[in-house]
Amino acid sequence: MTRTINSYVNGAPVGAAPGGTVENRNPANLDDLVGTVAMGDANTFVDAARAAKAAQPGWADVPAPIRGRAIAHIGRLVEANTEALARLVTREIGKPYAEALGEVREIVDTCDFFVGEGRRLYGQTVPSEMPDKALFTFRNPVGVVATITAGNFPVAVPAWYLVPALLCGNAVVWKPADYSPACGEALYELFVRGGGLPEGVLNLVMADGEQTFAGLEQSLEAGLVDKVGFTGSSAVGSKIGELTGRHLQSACLELGGKNPMVITPSADLDLAAEAALFSGFGTAGQRCTSLGTVIVHESVHEDFLARFDKLTQQAPVGDPTQGVVFGPMLDEKFAERFEDYLGWIQPHHTVLGSSATGRITATNPREGFVGDPEAGVFYHPTIVDGVREDDEIFRNETFGPMVGVTTYRDFDEALRLANLPGYGLSSSIYTTDANDAFRFRRGISAGMVSVNNSTSGAEAHLPFGGNGKSGNGSRQSGMWVLDQFTRWQAMNWDYSGRLQKAQMDVADLTADESYRLPE
Repeated sequence: MTRTINSYVNGAPVGAAPGGTVENRNPANLDDLVGTVAMGDANTFVDAARAAKAAQPGWADVPAPIRGRAIAHIGRLVEANTEALARLVTREIGKPYAEALGEVREIVDTCDFFVGEGRRLYGQTVPSEMPDKALFTFRNPVGVVATITAGNFPVAVPAWYLVPALLCGNAVVWKPADYSPACGEALYELFVRGGGLPEGVLNLVMADGEQTFAGLEQSLEAGLVDKVGFTGSSAVGSKIGELTGRHLQSACLELGGKNPMVITPSADLDLAAEAALFSGFGTAGQRCTSLGTVIVHESVHEDFLARFDKLTQQAPVGDPTQGVVFGPMLDEKFAERFEDYLGWIQPHHTVLGSSATGRITATNPREGFVGDPEAGVFYHPTIVDGVREDDEIFRNETFGPMVGVTTYRDFDEALRLANLPGYGLSSSIYTTDANDAFRFRRGISAGMVSVNNSTSGAEAHLPFGGNGKSGNGSRQSGMWVLDQFTRWQAMNWDYSGRLQKAQMDVADLTADESYRLPE
């Protein structure tokens, strides 16, 4: 019997499928039907926003430490179901099982961190310039948060939104990626059951991009949504930002990246090559933090490239349950898009990393492939050397297993090349020179910098996010994300028994002999 994956509004599954039904298949084994998705439409999104709007005041009235306890229970339930959830991630999007386990652990870490924030939603007591007057600040929830997430991290990244948003007293409408709906439904159930969330506080909408955008637009116009969070492509993020801007909102945007890795003459080349393999080809290069271009000093270019190429050719690729470096593309639509990126390879480029490019099949094989290449959507890892700054491969995100390589002569040129594409998410430098490390940190436009580590990877207590085409400066994770899901409120309490008019009265106050300032 085929499993049906539903939307959930106000605590109940939505039985209808106004957006039709869609088959959800395992990209590593297309014969494996994960489930059939009952797709909603714009009205489903609006209904969810209306339910959230009605439920939010009651949830905000729950004391923040108690909301923190709900987050603690969610973390424990996710932890108890780690292996089952990781297996579902691997089955639904083809992420290698070891990576999927790490992704689930990220949810637990996020919950563990934000439990304490339930007792630390601090404001401040501020000194007043007037006597007998006290000033305070408070964090208030924004209201209803609409969250739209990508499927390359189908459970960890949503948790980055859901956990702090709920902790701060908001209600949420969550729309997961249409190619990871089973993970979305599973995470929804863990949150609702683990946290004992009241009906309407968390709502789940299954819909395609067009219907989601229409529903979001209608919800904003009706005043049902107070904050939007989006993780996805830069192109869609710009449309979300434009829409929210019309309603005087600033969306939390976590977008794509063209993440550079600079290799200096002093670098440990073996370590750098290992990092390039992981950050370039982990999750088949389908991370926002995936390595885009290696910018390697001309003096070590050949040596580094030989090591990187050797590791890439030896890397096991295939069945994501079998300990491979990477598995399939997330979905057929990403395979189609990656074919376009392969078309950007020019005659002046040198292609390495595999004996072939494109889709791995029986007629286009990869040596040492693990499993049956015909069963899923698998692609050869591709290293493109000789990339120039005016190449499309250099300037644009290539979401898939492709890494560009270029060279530089001096440090200023390396920084210029690293910043040139206009993204600003993640970056990395390999060096044993502290001066290089700090010059890179100061000059790079990226929101995240790694020294002698890969471009990929995040911890729950550090800010995550980018600038430029990678985002609008908003940050997720750590205490910094609280500014996305709360609004500051200032309060002044005058107990003088008379009307004090702040700056208008200060001149009189300082003129008084008892408050005479020294000459």
